[in-house]
Amino acid sequence: MSSLARIDRPLAGIRIVDAVMGPLAPLTRYLAELGARVDRIVPVGDDPIADLAANNGKRRYTTIDGQLRAALLDRAHAVVFDDGAPADVAELRARGPELVTMRVSDFGTGTEHDDWQATDAVLHALSGELSRSGIRGREPLLPPGQLAYQCAAAQGAFVLVTAIYRALRTRCGDHLDFSALDGAVQALDPGYGISGSATMGKPAHLLSRDRPVRGVQYPIFPCTDGYVRICLLAKRQWQGMFRWLGEPPAFAGPEFDKISTRYKSTALQQAIGDFFSSRSRSDLEREGQRHGVPISAVLTFEECLATGHLKERKAFASAALADGSAILLPNGCVEIDGVRMGPTGAATLEASASWPAPTASDERPFAGLRVLDLGVIVVGAELGRLLADGGADVVKVESRDYPDGNRQSYLSYGLSVSFAAGHRNKRSLGMNLRNPAGHALFLELAKNADLILSNFKPGTMESLGLSYEAVAAVNPAIIMTDSSAFGSSGAWSGRMGYGPLVRAATGLTLAWRYPGDAEAFCDSVTIYPDHVAGRVGAIAAVALLIRRLRTGRGGHASVAQSEVMLAHFAEQVARASRSEPGAATPDWPWAVYRCAGDDEWCVVTVRDTGDWLKLAGVIGYTDAAVLNTPDARRGAKVAIDQVLAGWLAERPSADVMIVLQAAGVPAARMLRVADLPDFTYYRQRELFRVEQHPYLEEDVVAERWTGKGEGGLEAPRNAAPLMGEHSASVVRDWLGDGREIQSLIVAGVLEPLEPHILAAASSHGHSTAAAHA
Repeated sequence: MSSLARIDRPLAGIRIVDAVMGPLAPLTRYLAELGARVDRIVPVGDDPIADLAANNGKRRYTTIDGQLRAALLDRAHAVVFDDGAPADVAELRARGPELVTMRVSDFGTGTEHDDWQATDAVLHALSGELSRSGIRGREPLLPPGQLAYQCAAAQGAFVLVTAIYRALRTRCGDHLDFSALDGAVQALDPGYGISGSATMGKPAHLLSRDRPVRGVQYPIFPCTDGYVRICLLAKRQWQGMFRWLGEPPAFAGPEFDKISTRYKSTALQQAIGDFFSSRSRSDLEREGQRHGVPISAVLTFEECLATGHLKERKAFASAALADGSAILLPNGCVEIDGVRMGPTGAATLEASASWPAPTASDERPFAGLRVLDLGVIVVGAELGRLLADGGADVVKVESRDYPDGNRQSYLSYGLSVSFAAGHRNKRSLGMNLRNPAGHALFLELAKNADLILSNFKPGTMESLGLSYEAVAAVNPAIIMTDSSAFGSSGAWSGRMGYGPLVRAATGLTLAWRYPGDAEAFCDSVTIYPDHVAGRVGAIAAVALLIRRLRTGRGGHASVAQSEVMLAHFAEQVARASRSEPGAATPDWPWAVYRCAGDDEWCVVTVRDTGDWLKLAGVIGYTDAAVLNTPDARRGAKVAIDQVLAGWLAERPSADVMIVLQAAGVPAARMLRVADLPDFTYYRQRELFRVEQHPYLEEDVVAERWTGKGEGGLEAPRNAAPLMGEHSASVVRDWLGDGREIQSLIVAGVLEPLEPHILAAASSHGHSTAAAHA
């Protein structure tokens, strides 16, 4: 029997009816890979490769009668549908109070935008991502692929699996009104969320109105056979680069320990460029890793797919089309208990599996759960914060000697608006895990924990004596998740990895360029796939919580961020495996156009001839009916653009968007991050709220909820902690009052909030009064 058949996939026994015809269909694929039985009851799409890429691992029904439909619905834990296959929610919910229903659409319900039309480009424009894509002084550049919809699907999968978990614990289902725009603005690159350490925590809405400067952040340098990218974030990484350069005196000053100094130094950038120019990509990767410099070759998509690392990790698996021909598709992006969760060989445990009686009545899905969060930077922050927003007691375990990179701040006390958004609802426990007594104390806490989260370089937890096996020996019910750039095995597993290096190594960076400009790299400030990888880790964690309800035991989930990205390009992987061109060329018009005003732009997209005729009617394009095929419209691109650009240039982008959407054309003005909270859609959806932090002068804008359900649950409003702020109270709460806290502090085991940090923090913010343990 194969390992695929033996593994107890965490969602075995969960049944989902999938009636999603649109671009959010991959939402339930995440759950199918983790073992849920997903019964798909909509017709196969016109493009069989794209259809299989979105729906691999699901059970398909080419025909379905009323009796079969009723049987599937009667046994379902959840039903997911869109406007292409509408459903009567009241009739569905009447089948049982524990049923979860989810309607997915582009703009949700309850706003004046309910009937607006979206494309991936429209979601980029309205989420703020487009305003940060491109190079200063040039037009915004639409990102490649379907990143907005793919990230929205992952957010939706987390919302859905969370609702299923809550229903199993409480027997209380929910109806979820999920919007692709809500999902994209939260999971792609949220302007009001945790940001990378390179920004020093400064709010994204303070960015320039223009696009980022070429090549400054996460710089790319040419070499003999292409390009490499480096990410010098921590002081120790710069010192490794300095040694690699031969310790040139011009850069020996302590000011170069600061990211801001290095970014501003054109002399340093030139010196690194000259040093790299005579070396190959492979030599630079090898030498850089030896010096502790995070570095990656910038590969094409095809080069990435052919790497030995991905083959060793079995990142792709064969899948059969209806005609019997084979394609390769991503083989999942999560490992459970050491086994890859690919879409084939899914568990077949039926819905009659034994589920326990309800164990909780609290309306928050994760109420009562205890979480030790060792996560750092963006991925780590997001996973723990999602659980904390759901009611879990999430304790951020920190160390003065190895601080989270996001404690690097424009403020002296390790707090920022970005940190406040990314770590709200958590408590901070300062602890020295390298102290033997600290290690022992952590294991005592682990005995009382439900989950432990981390995203270090593979092997770090083992070096700390905190492998899954070691922790499970004291707590067999523990659930542990880890995330790394390239996975815990394979030739690249030991690499230091950040999102920019993942994008470089997997082909996205080269694809994200202006046509005809080889060095116009446009992904310099985006934070992808960090946020969405945090969602995938959270999906896996909740799936293991569901399995624990059934079996009583814990488990271990591991996520490779590079494979999350490859899963988003499943269709391109499939076509490349058949030596076919990539995804179909979009219809035309499909671009960003300048509008009246200061650097104002609008996305206009045409999906088919119907959209084209609507657009032509608005802008007064003559002989539009002659251009009745995509090829004809692409052939007339110059003429179309001349008329359309002239019409747009005379009108404000907001007016253009409203007029075109009223005609049924997918169009959107380019919103900047600062525009989002006041945009009508977000106000009417009540997605954002303002939070006041006691140690920040500026308000914190953050999402109110992860997904909109009938219960209307908001995330709690507990402020993100200062380092070590809750060290004593966490130990007392988790282990009882018998601890001699002061002796643990004197021994260097516990690291409480330092007085000078509190003093600095107290000089800022809305209030100088706070209670500290």
